[in-house]
Amino acid sequence: MTSISRQLIFWLAIPLMLMALCGALVQYFNSVAPSVLSSDRRLKEASNSIISHLVVKDGAVGLNEAELTGRADFKFAVRDPQGRLLAGSAEIPTPPMDGETSQLFSVAQIEHRSFRMLTTRFDTRAGIAFISVADTHSGQNSEARYSFIRTLLWDFVQLDVTLVLVWIGIQLGLRPVRRLRDEIAQRSPLDLRPIVETTAPREIAPVVVVLNRLFAALRAGVQSQQQFIANTAHQLRTPITGMQAQLDVLAAEPAAQPIRDRVHLLQEGIRQLAHASNQLLTLARADPSANLAAKTQAVDLGALAGDIAARYFDRALRANIDLGVETSSVSISADPSLIDDLLSNLLDNALKYTPAGGRVTVSVAAPNHKALIAVEDSGPGIPENERHRVLQRFYRLPNSPGHGSGLGLAIVDEIARLYGATLSIGAAAGGGARITVQFP
Repeated sequence: MTSISRQLIFWLAIPLMLMALCGALVQYFNSVAPSVLSSDRRLKEASNSIISHLVVKDGAVGLNEAELTGRADFKFAVRDPQGRLLAGSAEIPTPPMDGETSQLFSVAQIEHRSFRMLTTRFDTRAGIAFISVADTHSGQNSEARYSFIRTLLWDFVQLDVTLVLVWIGIQLGLRPVRRLRDEIAQRSPLDLRPIVETTAPREIAPVVVVLNRLFAALRAGVQSQQQFIANTAHQLRTPITGMQAQLDVLAAEPAAQPIRDRVHLLQEGIRQLAHASNQLLTLARADPSANLAAKTQAVDLGALAGDIAARYFDRALRANIDLGVETSSVSISADPSLIDDLLSNLLDNALKYTPAGGRVTVSVAAPNHKALIAVEDSGPGIPENERHRVLQRFYRLPNSPGHGSGLGLAIVDEIARLYGATLSIGAAAGGGARITVQFP
């Protein structure tokens, strides 16, 4: 994945490095060039001075060294074409010269030091003489090289510091982008609220506008779907209730005695249909995309759990199930009807799967100051490899009793996610299932 920060640093580092190198080279040549020109001028003066003091005696070239003064900063050598030393220092070499060159500048290594040297070919009556003059001060050019290295190192230190400061500036400048990323990442997949455009920087405002358009289109589609489910479930209620009432009247008629078993089957089917429609309506109401502005108020979980358990006492007595309640006063901010649906579905599932003579316990507590609802039963429990699947819509465990719709735990999961709660499915202490919902 490409990083904007790294790309910016990379494209800044290359030109800055080239600029630092060019600056150091310019400084080096600016410091070396004048000294080289000055050295060349002095070498020519010294060479001319030596030439002016050459003498020819007995057919041989010699030098009147006694008249040479003020030349302590130079070393020289006068040689014949065969390389024999005629005057001066033997350590001064004579570089090879072709027949067309009269003067040649070069660098000589003397005593492990580099000196700038001028070699001049001069014709005398006694033949050709080669005068080589080395500037002992030219060896100070090494200081310019050291200065160049120091300048280059200092420039790169400054470059590193500059890049670090630029990196910090980029990170600070990208904070709005990270805030936008975190805001979107923290949302539920169904949270399609528009992003506030006024808080976005000008550079990424078009991205926010496009995202808001996408959110609006998705929100319209989801709301249309939820509205369809709610309308369908609502429209089914009236005819289902009417059919259930008619069947109850029919079952009480003496004429219906021969088909009483079939009437009872119809009554059971109608009750399951009514239950499924109610669950579909609850599921539509529990969807986070349909509850972005849900009505919230303080809900006493302990009192609500007691009221809901009271509604199921008759059913528990008929099934010979011990239904117990262990609650304390714990309050959360939520929609009371949705919390009612959450607890009702948990209790309905627990009673449905608990055999006669078993027990179901509803508890409300606040460990670590976090509201916790737990429903524990002594039924067959939920196998560990099935616990993630029972939260899916319309999924029922194999060999499950009754004719449920498989929406109970899916509704509980939707409501828990709406409030950022954690739904956990585990095993009860004495066997069975223990389902907990812990609110943040």
